[in-house]
Amino acid sequence: MSRQGARLDAKKVNSELFTLTYGTLVSQLLKDYENVDEVNKQLERMGYNIGIRLIEDFLARTGSGRCYDFKDTAEKIQAGFRIFLGVSPTISNWGPGGDEFSLIFESNPLTEFVELPDHCLNLKYCNILAGVLRGACEMVQMEVTSWFVQDQLKGDNVTELRVKFIKRLEDAIPAGED
Repeated sequence: MSRQGARLDAKKVNSELFTLTYGTLVSQLLKDYENVDEVNKQLERMGYNIGIRLIEDFLARTGSGRCYDFKDTAEKIQAGFRIFLGVSPTISNWGPGGDEFSLIFESNPLTEFVELPDHCLNLKYCNILAGVLRGACEMVQMEVTSWFVQDQLKGDNVTELRVKFIKRLEDAIPAGED
C-alpha cells in the first residue's frame, strides 16, 4: 500500500487542532462561569498571561531589538501573528496622533469552525488575542489597550482588532534595591 495519497499538511493539522482546542476552552469557560462578561474577562486574562511568556519566544525567533516608534511596534505585532497564528493582518486606520492603529484580519484561524449561539452574542470569542497583545507589550515596557471593533463571528466582513498606546513603562527596581 502506498501512503502518498494520504499525506497530511502538518501546519494545517496543527492549526485545526489548535482551533478546536481553543473552541473547547471557550465552551468550558461558558459552562464554568455561566456569564458571558466574566468569560470575556477570563479570556483576556489568559491571553495576558500567554503574552508575557510568548514575547520571549518572539524575540528569540526574530532577534528583534527595541521598537523605535509605534509604527515599528505595529510591524512587529503583525510579524508575531504571522509566526504564531500563520496569518498576516493588515495594519490600517492609524489615529491622528500615531498612537493607535487597527489590525484587520481577512480570516481568523481561531474562528474557523465557530458559530456563536444566540445567548452568546456579547461574547468576545477571540478576546484572548487582546490579552496576548497587552501582556507581550507590557513585557517590553509598553502599556497598550486593545479591543475588537469588528468581528466576522458577528456578521462583519472582517475582524478588526484596535490597538492603542497608553504610555511607556519605566523599568521597576525592586523595593530596597538601588
